[in-house]
Amino acid sequence: MKVLVTGGLGFVGSHLVDHLCDLGHEVFVWDNLCTESASEDYMREDVVYTKKDVRNICDDEHPDYEVIYHLAAYARIQPSFEMPLEYLSNDIMGTAAICELARKLGSRVVYAGSSSAYGGPMLNPYAFAKYTGEQVCQMYKEVYQMSTVTARFFNVYGDRQPTTGKWATVVGIFEEQTKNMQPLTITGDGDQRRDFTHVSDIVSGFAALGHKDWSQDDKMLVFNIGTGENHSINELADMFTGEKSYIPARPGEARDTLADNSMLKSCTDWKPSTLVTEYVQSFIDSVKKN
Repeated sequence: MKVLVTGGLGFVGSHLVDHLCDLGHEVFVWDNLCTESASEDYMREDVVYTKKDVRNICDDEHPDYEVIYHLAAYARIQPSFEMPLEYLSNDIMGTAAICELARKLGSRVVYAGSSSAYGGPMLNPYAFAKYTGEQVCQMYKEVYQMSTVTARFFNVYGDRQPTTGKWATVVGIFEEQTKNMQPLTITGDGDQRRDFTHVSDIVSGFAALGHKDWSQDDKMLVFNIGTGENHSINELADMFTGEKSYIPARPGEARDTLADNSMLKSCTDWKPSTLVTEYVQSFIDSVKKN
């Protein structure tokens, strides 16, 4: 298929591009490299790249994409408190632009949602923007009979994850602190629980949702991509075996997240293949070797 990946130079997006190319698809990417996790280092010779803002995507000519995988967004909760207008504009209006392009081309849309929606969309600008993006997709589905579907990601980690800066993942932060022999910084009491999901499992589930036409199903379709198991931040720190350092809790974050992935399993042949315990142990072993 001809497929478009927005945000295809980011942490998750670049892995999705690799996965889709491995499946034999013709892949096009839009990414304006506006986040710390995006890098030109992930570019491939067999992919067509456009480095522009996704909000302006309808201004250009496009091939007839069969599927648009929409990941382009400002991510992470804490930075959204500092720049809410940017989050609302990019994540909501960017999604509207993608749906409008898909309407014109007859493309299916697979939207990257966030598990932050379960904590409540009013907790922070990021959760609100991502949840509203889901509603934009659903409106286009109901009004224009388009095929749109949402996949909510649960705490993605793995190769290419940001390890420093505003967009760093907690697994990435712990990796960086472990390599530098620093204490592992834990926000709050550390008993908050997260469903840590490897990026390879995220992209395989996300890609699978693009292989089906969902336009005939009039209800809102939201699939969870997570392992179905969660660990506390304290438990994650124990896997790294480092000294702990506790800092004040941050606003706007859900206490616990846990994916019910049964619908994704029943509608596709997807199942998670990587456990965070195995991943961290592999990282620890590599650090010891070096």
